[in-house]
Amino acid sequence: MLTGDLVRLRAFEPSDAELIWRWNNDPEVGRWMFGGYPESAARIAERFEKLPRNSYASTFLGIEPLDAPRLIGSVRLRDAAPETGAAELDLRIGDKDYWGRGYATDTMRVICRYGFDEMRLHRIALTVVADNVSARRVYEKVGFVEEGRQRECFRRDGKWHDMIVMGLLEGELR
Repeated sequence: MLTGDLVRLRAFEPSDAELIWRWNNDPEVGRWMFGGYPESAARIAERFEKLPRNSYASTFLGIEPLDAPRLIGSVRLRDAAPETGAAELDLRIGDKDYWGRGYATDTMRVICRYGFDEMRLHRIALTVVADNVSARRVYEKVGFVEEGRQRECFRRDGKWHDMIVMGLLEGELR
């Protein structure tokens, strides 16, 4: 388990599937995320039963507050390659009771520290919808900088939105 000031990151359990299904079907939680095709709770449970073991290439962890053993989100370092020393990061705080209270920022610090110190990554990147101001603020707070923009590649509410490419190099984590 990895711990920060507010959170612990832990491996997923099959019992977490129901919460993931709920978050996947909550329009507020998924507002700025790429949608997929609807999945049944049974299909997600089946997928969770067969989750691959965490590895260098993909580490997928649940987020819990330190003061309560309950899943509030997920974080993943994916597409990591030792040849490039780089990985992509995905974050979701699915429990809206924990929005705006520092849990995303603490999670970012914990997972990036793990990526740099334990995985020996040199660079962690992510993409975020330009209009997702709260997420961008979290990423900038921990040291991510804007590296580029993908124009009008995300569609939500009948409108196309730009995606911002952000990156963090080892030694830049705040």
